[in-house]
Amino acid sequence: QSGHPGGSLSVADIIAVLYFKEMNINPQEPEWKERDRLVLSKGHCAPALYAALANRGYFKTEELKTFRSIEGRLQGHPDKKNIPGVDMSTGSLGQGLSSANGMAIAGKLEYRVYCILGDGELEEGQIWEAAMTSSKNQLDNLCVIVDNNNLQIDGKIEDIVNPYPIDEKFKSFGFQIINIDGNDIEEIIKAFEVAKNIKDKPTCIIAKTIKGKGISYMENQAGWHGKAPNQEQYLEAVKELK
Repeated sequence: QSGHPGGSLSVADIIAVLYFKEMNINPQEPEWKERDRLVLSKGHCAPALYAALANRGYFKTEELKTFRSIEGRLQGHPDKKNIPGVDMSTGSLGQGLSSANGMAIAGKLEYRVYCILGDGELEEGQIWEAAMTSSKNQLDNLCVIVDNNNLQIDGKIEDIVNPYPIDEKFKSFGFQIINIDGNDIEEIIKAFEVAKNIKDKPTCIIAKTIKGKGISYMENQAGWHGKAPNQEQYLEAVKELK
């Protein structure tokens, strides 16, 4: 009865590929220095991250039921201090890419850094300051993924503060661009493979996704950005997902 289901569902396929195929990680040693890092800059979509961490073995899946409860540690936004597997506490939009830059600079010869941005989040000016830093430092171990579901809390992104064309903007800031269907597992896998072979510049994957993906009454509906389903809707959602 809490959380942000729309954006969590749109990015779930990307997070699944990262944690179950792409990232070099060790759930038994969450602070392993040579691990790949993920910064979920759109931190309100923590449910997707927690689900991946639990199913990957960082903590028991039973703990997911404590999400956002006063007795639990799974806050509504990622918490690096208390949750194993979380590489950066996020929630204040626009800051994640700056943090990812620092990690990528520190680990240029040891690990890769992935940073997931929301498309509405691109309205934050700090994103573009950080993008210049990524390019200036030739962070070829940095892969930015834009979850382009075209909706934010108030409606379509082009009706709020239009960030399009997203690919051309990041290209002008010195990024290698890859456009994909962000809900197609094979396309996601191929994009990450290409990104690993890009040299001397950061990569930005523009992932076209569907907000509320997999639940018919949620798909492409801005109203499900931060609204929880009632019991009847919940049961229908689980049925559809299965």
